[in-house]
Amino acid sequence: MTEIEETSKAAETGFPTVRMRRLRRTPALRRMVRETKLSVDDFIYPLFVVHGQDIRQEISSMPGVYHLSLDQLPREVNEISALDIPAVILFGIPAHKDPIGLENFAEHGIIQEAVRTIKRANPDLTVITDVCMCEYTDHGHCGVVRDHQVLNDETLTIYGRVAVSHAEAGADMVAPSGMMDGQVGAVRHALDGAGFAQLPILAYAAKYASNFYGPFRDAAQSPPQFGDRRSYQMDPANARMALREIALDIQEGADIVMVKPALPYLDIIRQVRDRFPLPLAAYNVSGEYAMIKAAARNGWLNEQGTALEMLTGIKRAGADLILTYFAKDAARWLSEQHG
Repeated sequence: MTEIEETSKAAETGFPTVRMRRLRRTPALRRMVRETKLSVDDFIYPLFVVHGQDIRQEISSMPGVYHLSLDQLPREVNEISALDIPAVILFGIPAHKDPIGLENFAEHGIIQEAVRTIKRANPDLTVITDVCMCEYTDHGHCGVVRDHQVLNDETLTIYGRVAVSHAEAGADMVAPSGMMDGQVGAVRHALDGAGFAQLPILAYAAKYASNFYGPFRDAAQSPPQFGDRRSYQMDPANARMALREIALDIQEGADIVMVKPALPYLDIIRQVRDRFPLPLAAYNVSGEYAMIKAAARNGWLNEQGTALEMLTGIKRAGADLILTYFAKDAARWLSEQHG
């Protein structure tokens, strides 16, 4: 290649005039031009609440995550509040399971009492409650079951009762997660009819039938006792259907929509972000958490770097809020980084 040809080639590519590495040279420069900023304000921390006293039992498949009895919640809330995490989402383990999950909407059920306990400890912490049935039923499915079939419309009435009972206990937001058709509309109607028109709904709008839920099902003691959840949770192969699900939830009154899981569905998060203006949440689920924890314990990955990279990727894809078991650790790491 002649000198003229080399000069022409350089002009086409911009090199050496354009050198992309200039803005990567120092930590300060990298921080100044960083396009995606991960913040503690993005995090929602899941809590698993159980009956009993003095229970703080680590979940074996989710190191660093615990089953907590009510008396342990003030200590946990103080830690969460000190880290400036703005919100928690609650999952409860009932004393007894039955076909429709009676404790799910009982005045003194585990979640109802957990909401009251947290609000006494810190009224300013945002408390979100999961509205579903799987933890509370003896069959482990997310709805009413008859002849081994999960019934959609019969389930909606129960979701409404659960949401109202959570609101009466003091919840700041409810999150219907069962993927029943019409669940957001049913919950909105029930809340409005009970005088809770101001209470927002975080809709599990695109919840996939994922293998990444395994550790959660251990933690929530909610594996289905027959079959699976593929007749109501989404097929992992489908993207356009997710957009339809989200559009319907918005029509029914969702205030925030969510994609679950996060990591294998970054493309869905991006499509939802590009198409809909609502706040968008993503659930960094138990399997995603457990993989990093296991790899880090074996010395295969750097836990802090990998977790923050993953969370940044979820936000870069378009999520405004991230439900993550890494919330407390990530809050500490980000605080250390910012000095």
